[in-house]
Amino acid sequence: MAGSKVDAKVVLLGKSYAGKTCLVERYLKNRFLGDTVPYQNTIGAAYGAKTVTINGKNIVIGIWNLAGGMCVQDTAGSERYEAMSRIYYRGARAAILCFDLTDKSSFDRVRFWIGELRQHESECKIYLCGTKYDLIAEDPEKRAVSVSDAKSLAVDCMADLFETSSKTGKDILEMFNKIAQNYVASKNLKEEKAEDQSFVLKESGRRHHCLCTS
Repeated sequence: MAGSKVDAKVVLLGKSYAGKTCLVERYLKNRFLGDTVPYQNTIGAAYGAKTVTINGKNIVIGIWNLAGGMCVQDTAGSERYEAMSRIYYRGARAAILCFDLTDKSSFDRVRFWIGELRQHESECKIYLCGTKYDLIAEDPEKRAVSVSDAKSLAVDCMADLFETSSKTGKDILEMFNKIAQNYVASKNLKEEKAEDQSFVLKESGRRHHCLCTS
């Protein structure tokens, strides 16, 4: 995939330990290393890409996994970290905001990213992604983020909501397919609008020409 042109840039944002790296690992390589490999915090941003076919068209999805610590600094350097993070999600077509379903603080942090995207990348489509659903399935008492709260936030920011598990693969493929489908639909709509505008300009020019030569 190295050197391939990326059609849709997708960024993963969220608090450290929210499961972003495992999510990408499951999607790109269809494997889960959480039970066998010690946790390693992402430094800077990790990148991966995958080609999917939507309506007969091949779409290259480029995925940037932004380190959770880059925008959670409570130090004098916080502004510098925030400015650095914006470099990674600049021009993104979609943002997956990850939160751990067993950690309410990770859900609260999502609101920060929503504000960032609205201010700096207003055209970026937001997807809310609750992770580690397998832990909830094993023990419902571990749920720290209610379905109603997650749905309410999704409505507020006009986002699609998914509850996923990197361990079982639950809804991860569905989420990325939805992102690709929305990208294609948006691209087609823009092309149709451009064609309509071109037609209007041509018709206007013809009428203007006829009036001048009558």
